[in-house]
Amino acid sequence: MAPDVIPLCICFCFCCCWGCFFFVPASAGSRFPAIIVFGDSSVDAGNNNFVDTVLRSDFAPYGRDFKGGEATGRFCNGRLATDFISEAVGLRPTVPAYLDPAHGIEDFAIGVCFASAGTGYDNATSDVLGSIPMWKELEFFKEYRRQLQTYMGRRRAALTLRYALYIISIGTNDFLENYYLLPVRSSTYTIEEYQDFLIRLAEWFIVDIYRLGARRIALTALMPMGCLPLERTVSALTGGGCSEEYNKVAAQFNAKQMALVEKLNVMLPGLRLIYSDVHRVYTEVMRRPASFGMENVENGCCATGLFEMGYTCNRWNPFTCPDADKYLFWDAFHPTEKMNKITSDSFVKYTLPKFFVKHV
Repeated sequence: MAPDVIPLCICFCFCCCWGCFFFVPASAGSRFPAIIVFGDSSVDAGNNNFVDTVLRSDFAPYGRDFKGGEATGRFCNGRLATDFISEAVGLRPTVPAYLDPAHGIEDFAIGVCFASAGTGYDNATSDVLGSIPMWKELEFFKEYRRQLQTYMGRRRAALTLRYALYIISIGTNDFLENYYLLPVRSSTYTIEEYQDFLIRLAEWFIVDIYRLGARRIALTALMPMGCLPLERTVSALTGGGCSEEYNKVAAQFNAKQMALVEKLNVMLPGLRLIYSDVHRVYTEVMRRPASFGMENVENGCCATGLFEMGYTCNRWNPFTCPDADKYLFWDAFHPTEKMNKITSDSFVKYTLPKFFVKHV
């Protein structure tokens, strides 16, 4: 070998080794260095504890099956689907809330949640109960990005953001808390026009986080929202059962989300945007509850299970069920830890592998 080639070979080998050393996943065995979560109460790990809103769950019996029986601000009796997913990919068993002062960038470097209960794509939705709007979740992400750069350096931060797993779970509140409840949007848009409006907002949000470094993003479907206990209670006044109108809207919106996924994967180089079909999971459990060890898929476990959530789901209500694992829903709007685990298992089985399949 020529003498002048040897230094080049040594340099090449050193650079390759340095690159391997420079970016090691946060947890051995994990193919993601971090998990980053955006959305609403389906994935809020407690950010609303630190926001001036009535939509909170930092009190019993919320969290009664969480480690230590702690009411963390999760709208659940235990962990969320994103917590289970974090653990399943080799990271921590919980994803901390960004606004929780008990955590700092050392924790957030491998997992962070920006979600806020009661929010939606539409700013008008977050205004209803004073939740964190999506534009603010984006601002928090930008702030987090700067903190990450300071903590681990720009190159390693960029690699962490590029290879992190992003989960977006949002949209139900835009319909149930906004469009169907208040007159402003429904008097301005038809339901189809409002769906398109939300899809444009979703597109802008995804493009924004893509420009900030995100590449592996899971976009979560709406569940059959007409079958929420709260909507079943309302429907009882007109015959009972699920609201087929709301379920139809959820299905239509999900179809538009799938089209958005296809569009952005073509439009944005290097993006791997995956549609996560939560709707299918909920539908399957509702059809065959016994197959999943459940006995009740119509009512919530907390209180009467008909309309209560937040402060109306409290420790003094004598009707709260003793075993939440037998229920799909914890309160009248949110799933139990058992259902969150089922959702997570489905995500790990069907959604995660798609991030590593080569494009054809």
